[in-house]
Parts: sequence; structure tokens; C-alpha cells
Amino acid sequence: MPANLWRDERAIEGLPIRLVIALVVGIACLAVMMNVIGGLNAFGSTELGTDPEPEILEAGNSTDVSVTVLDPGGEPIQNATVVATGDSAQLPDIRTAETGENGTAVLSDLAAELRPNQDRGTIDLDIRPPSDGDYTDDRENTDIMIIEG
Repeated sequence: MPANLWRDERAIEGLPIRLVIALVVGIACLAVMMNVIGGLNAFGSTELGTDPEPEILEAGNSTDVSVTVLDPGGEPIQNATVVATGDSAQLPDIRTAETGENGTAVLSDLAAELRPNQDRGTIDLDIRPPSDGDYTDDRENTDIMIIEG
């Protein structure tokens, strides 16, 4: 009888399907854990946002724009750099300004142009957070709208 046990290969018949089930369950559990960890904001970074004034400009006009950088609680953030780039509207060059004690940066003489047959566009605002805190700028910021004047 022991010689027959060595030749019996039925013991491994269910092994491959068990491995597949264990792998699927493990991946599902890992996905749930990663989702929970991502939602906890475990690293303590604070998302920053922009509040431009004015929010709407006429194309071709050179205007100073004040951009306030705010944390989620509405508190101004100083020493952040605001970067304005053309999005669907065109800027002649990239503009930058640093926020002061009141959290406001002034983008001087911002003059955007629209493309032919375009009646509106946007200027994209990005934030380079200050190095003295756990700040991040991962989400979309309030853009500046450019309209045909």
C-alpha cells in the first residue's frame, strides 16, 4: 500500500485553485488597506489653495492680480510662490510672485491673449509651498478666467 501512495497525484488537484483564491483575496484586502491609508492623510500634509482677485480679466489688458494662498481653514500662508502659466489662454511668459506676511502675492502686469475664434480661456495658477511646513499643492487651484473684451 505505501507504494501506491507515492504514485497518487490527486493530492495536488485542488492546490492551483486554492492559490488563485488566496491571491485574489489578498489583492482585495491590500486594495482596501491602501484606500484607507490614502484617506487618512497619514503624512500630515496640508493642501493649499488660491484666491485670485480679480478672478476675471479682459484679454489684452495688462492688470495686476493679487493671489492669496490659503490653507483649508482659510488662513493665509506666507513664503509660498505662486506660478501663473497659460492654459487655454496664452501668456507671453511664466509669471511668479512670492506671498508676503498676509499670504498675498501680486502678479504684476498680467496680460493674457486668447487664440483666434476663442471668446474665453484660463490662466493656470500653481503653488510652490514654503519649505518650513508640511504643505502640498496636489489639487486644482482657482484659475483666472480671461474673456474677450
